[in-house]
Amino acid sequence: MNIEQLRQSLKDKWLVYYRDNRPWLARLAVWVNCNGQRRPSSSFILATLSVLEPELTAFLPLVVDLNSNPDRIVMALGLNFNPDRALDSMDKGNAIINEAKLLPARAKVIPGSEPVSRVYAKRDEDCGGSGRK
Repeated sequence: MNIEQLRQSLKDKWLVYYRDNRPWLARLAVWVNCNGQRRPSSSFILATLSVLEPELTAFLPLVVDLNSNPDRIVMALGLNFNPDRALDSMDKGNAIINEAKLLPARAKVIPGSEPVSRVYAKRDEDCGGSGRK
């Protein structure tokens, strides 16, 4: 697998995991703002993906030797994005495709997935948390 395939595989697996676990992840205090993107902390993303993608487990020790900053690793892997926005964009794209095929659009509401306005997180590596100081 080349690096672009790995990046795409990681993004896909992360978004599927996030979509399936969105109700409780949205309330978990792991959210940070990193380079203008609201997302779970780098450590949380990397730990989750190391379980979901076996190739990452073989690749990660080398990456950590080169750069041990989790935020930079997440950025290099193309994972510095807001998963809620990514899923919403995918849902809109699927709705357009479904309408073009004259099929009913997929349901967009996931129970318990309402935006959370009071999520507090600790400072995560280089990125500032979204919580109180």
